[in-house]
Amino acid sequence: MKEDYRKKALKIFPWVCGKCGRDFAGKKLHELTVHHKDHNYLNNPPDGSNWELLCIYCHDNEHSRELEAQWQSAPDADAEKGAAVTHNPFADLLKKMGGSGQDNG
Repeated sequence: MKEDYRKKALKIFPWVCGKCGRDFAGKKLHELTVHHKDHNYLNNPPDGSNWELLCIYCHDNEHSRELEAQWQSAPDADAEKGAAVTHNPFADLLKKMGGSGQDNG
């Protein structure tokens, strides 16, 4: 089924990445992927209205952005982002260095 919509997409659209504009004619065609605009790989209308051709790099970036957006909007994400920092690795540094904290100069 996946192969079917990829073949259809390659017949409908020019072999150019929809994001970066790179041309994928010839040997590089295998680097061009079909991205589902609504992120539902089962939604494959025959007119290709849910597809866009993206290179593997832009396709990965698109899905990374989607995952980041989901993480940012997660209910517990605000709690993690707003958590107070309780550890200070430099708290005893002056003492460990043998200093008194006063300027002797």
